[in-house]
Amino acid sequence: MTDVLRRGRASLAFGFFAQGATFALLVTRIPAIQDRYGVSDVLLPVFLAAVPVLAGVGSVTTEQLVKRVRPGRLLRWSQPVVLLALLGVGSGGRMAGLAVALAVFGLTVGALDASMNMLGVSLQRAYGRSIMLGFHAAYSLGGIVGASLAWVGAHWHLALWVSYLPVVAVLLPATLVGSRWYVDGDMPAAEEERGGADAVVFRLLLPLCLVMTFAYIGDSTVSNWSAKYLQDTLGGSEQLATVPYNVYMVTTLLGRSIGDLGVRRFGAVSVVRLGALLAALGFAVVAGGPGAWVGMLGFTLLGLGLCVLVPQTFAAAGRLFPGASDAAVARLNIFNYVGFLIGSPLVGALGDAWSYRGAMLVPMVLVLVTLGYARSFAPAADRYGGGHERPRTADVGRGSNGL
Repeated sequence: MTDVLRRGRASLAFGFFAQGATFALLVTRIPAIQDRYGVSDVLLPVFLAAVPVLAGVGSVTTEQLVKRVRPGRLLRWSQPVVLLALLGVGSGGRMAGLAVALAVFGLTVGALDASMNMLGVSLQRAYGRSIMLGFHAAYSLGGIVGASLAWVGAHWHLALWVSYLPVVAVLLPATLVGSRWYVDGDMPAAEEERGGADAVVFRLLLPLCLVMTFAYIGDSTVSNWSAKYLQDTLGGSEQLATVPYNVYMVTTLLGRSIGDLGVRRFGAVSVVRLGALLAALGFAVVAGGPGAWVGMLGFTLLGLGLCVLVPQTFAAAGRLFPGASDAAVARLNIFNYVGFLIGSPLVGALGDAWSYRGAMLVPMVLVLVTLGYARSFAPAADRYGGGHERPRTADVGRGSNGL
């Protein structure tokens, strides 16, 4: 494998890490953001919903932009803007400033997520073997680091800008330097995506869109409801209620760290099926658990199961539409935000109207539906794992610094 590919893989992994840390620093300090700007409980959901909606707009826009500009260049410049928007959230003083900062964050994070996964898919194609889970493992690691830094800021009662400034000061120049080694596809974006929108048949992409939506419904259920559920439903202490999400993040990192080896050995279909079964079992344990420690086991299984679905869904889209992978990834990425928007309100509404134990069964059923779409993860003509890896030599094209 050439040094160009290795450098491209390392620099992209660092980009995933930086984005994981950035996003965690935003979402884990929402109460502090609310207090700083005096955002009411009624208005807060509007602000929170606006971010994924605008991220979807950013992803749609990216599909059009990559017809003229390589994904590596979009990622190079969108990541610093996301970091500066985070700093803007922490340093503003008026609600209008918060609205602008979150709007910029949402739009650019959509472009960042889309272009980042476009590069991951094209780099996996160049490698000829599964490496996509490794990138998302770096994202999980960044999320753990970001959440830990947010805890430090909250524990020491630091102002938001004091918590955010050192992180931005380190990550912004580091990502700019790392972006020099991004590796795009082996042909100009305009040529690759010529007629890309027409080449992506939505009927074929739809199963992957549904899997992406269901995976993020499950993920948002854990991130938004695990603490409340463990304390109010399973009788855990307030201190113990902070543990499930950390357990989930750590097991997500673990699963993604070894997931590529599983794909190479057993194939994407088997890994996705196992992930869906583990996630469904995790929700079942959470829903039926008699106490907090059994619930913790359920969240552990959830992390190990859900962690493989999203990276493999992006990878499958790239294999399904090899001539228009950028357009396919951009469209698929929208359903990341759809699942995020649906998951938390769905569980909350069902919990209030029925029971929170019963509400946990809904994402369980949705994750099980993934089993019916598992074959979409292994197009016969281009499969990684299970003896179907390609030789490890490939035309890697140009790095982003050659744009």
